Amino acid sequence: MLSATVMMLALLADAEDRAMLKFERMKIGSVTYEAASACDVNNDGVLDIVSGEYWFQGPDYQKQHKICDVRRVEDYYDDFSDYPMDVNGDGYLDIVTGGWWGETLQWRENPKGQPVEWQVHDIAKIGNIERACFWDVDGDGHLEVVPNTPGAPQRIFKLQRGPDGKGTGAFDMYTVKDGPTGHGLGFGDINGDGRGDLVFENGWLEAPENLFQGQWAFHDEFKLGGASVPILVHDVNRDGIADLIVGQGHDYGLAWWEQKKNAEGQRTWVKHDIDTRRSQYHEMQLADVDNDGELELVTGKRYRAHQEHDPGSLDPLGLYYFKIKKGDFTRFTIDYGPAGQASGAGIYLWIQDLDNNGWKDILAPGKEGLYLFKNLGRI
Repeated sequence: MLSATVMMLALLADAEDRAMLKFERMKIGSVTYEAASACDVNNDGVLDIVSGEYWFQGPDYQKQHKICDVRRVEDYYDDFSDYPMDVNGDGYLDIVTGGWWGETLQWRENPKGQPVEWQVHDIAKIGNIERACFWDVDGDGHLEVVPNTPGAPQRIFKLQRGPDGKGTGAFDMYTVKDGPTGHGLGFGDINGDGRGDLVFENGWLEAPENLFQGQWAFHDEFKLGGASVPILVHDVNRDGIADLIVGQGHDYGLAWWEQKKNAEGQRTWVKHDIDTRRSQYHEMQLADVDNDGELELVTGKRYRAHQEHDPGSLDPLGLYYFKIKKGDFTRFTIDYGPAGQASGAGIYLWIQDLDNNGWKDILAPGKEGLYLFKNLGRI
């Protein structure tokens, strides 16, 4: 029997506009990992799906192959990202991941697409990993690995590459901030100097000219709470200054923080609520899902992020995209309902056109299952 709060939320959802786009929901296997990605695992020219211990062979994703065993603690799996990267330069995409319990950043070596288990390599033991992020921090065209480790220093991992530009299987580690960093991590040019800065729940870290040798300067300018991973750096109101889009990963709330400067150039931040009635906005991305040339915010509820201990943990799940419109956010519902009937956003979703129809699809993992939402275009 649904509670009065759940029923009220369901009625409110029904009263809202549904998505302008039509999505077809497809359940991928019965796995309940919280991270997923799409890549061509076996180099056959067809995108496959990777999630936790398995990869699912495209284009129909009915055949699954074991990757490796993943540590499980209660209903968590130590798999808080599944990023495809050719780490060893052999022409096959490997998977970079890490988790809370093992405290170790790892890469799983693709056995050249063969149906055998993958070898797991430790990169570094760095503390509890809330999620790994992947950004081109130094602007060289290659992504670095930037894990959110709330109780540990902030580190950046750069893949070592040979003269041919291919990965060598090893990473260089750079520490850019000492001490605990807190829950939440973002990347983008906050001060307009052309360099990407790092954003935390309690301030931002200014990148020096020499990223890996210089001193990063911390600016204590805001308190975001238990922020999403990632925190999105985006010029929401198009005034030429970067703003922040922040979800509450373990509570109710989604907001954008407007960056302002006074005549003396002093920076302030103003919070604007987007949604106060939904909880556990842990994962979010910007993508043009409706092909209008503008970025939309894609996000949703992470199911049982702290099992049943977070506010709103047992509320209905939802997956949404928001039109941003210079700060006048409008939500469109892709999926909504109880676990077992609907999907949320998990901890590491993936957005890509998997079926080559010209519309970006959404791969949404979570403790409720792994779902592919095929974007069929406008209704």
